[in-house]
Amino acid sequence: MNLVASLNHLKTLVLDLLFPPRCVGCGTGGSFLCSPCQSALPQLPPPLCAKCGKPLSFGTLCHDCENHPIEIEGIRSLFPFNGVVRQAILQFKYQNVKALAAPLAQLMGEYLGAHPLPADTLIPVPLHPRRLRERGYNQSSLLARELSKLASLPIVEGALLRLKNTPPQTKTNSAEDRQSNVAGAFTCRDQQLAGRRILLIDDVCTSGATLDACATALKRGGATSVWGLTLAREV
Repeated sequence: MNLVASLNHLKTLVLDLLFPPRCVGCGTGGSFLCSPCQSALPQLPPPLCAKCGKPLSFGTLCHDCENHPIEIEGIRSLFPFNGVVRQAILQFKYQNVKALAAPLAQLMGEYLGAHPLPADTLIPVPLHPRRLRERGYNQSSLLARELSKLASLPIVEGALLRLKNTPPQTKTNSAEDRQSNVAGAFTCRDQQLAGRRILLIDDVCTSGATLDACATALKRGGATSVWGLTLAREV
């Protein structure tokens, strides 16, 4: 362990002593997401769109995927973006509770164990440099790093770049608006991903447009296939 890692570890220990972690779901001390709350998290109910993973009333493809074909092979999400999951992600993403990366990635690892996806490389959805400076970290990168250890899959960071500082997808309405919002927002910096089967990692899927824009850039960079995996999905 190098000096920087040692200092960060010491800082974490001190903060845990001064401000003991409490579960975001029930408030129990000891961890940011306790085992009972993890076990009680509601899964996305089937049927789901075979492509973007959106919950359906019936059928196999949602209206958007039928009328606006997407590049990505498919998107899978673990939970609806509400309740405890929403609280955990918001704290993880905006309140600097980076310790949530490990338990949240553990849930993603368990999902992959039960529902394997054809991938040999993990890539986190990148933030625009300006947003990364403002936040100080990329929550998707933290998830991907933890998942890389759990799933024994290599992670590649820095090959997929975000060129546009686009507004959040939650501020757009139609499928056309969401696709337009992220069109050309990403690029592959080099050809190191040629022939790779990519699994994109993100925290929340709003419509799938961001993940699909990433997939378009990755395939232009030579990736053989691209799937997306997120903790939660807007429903």
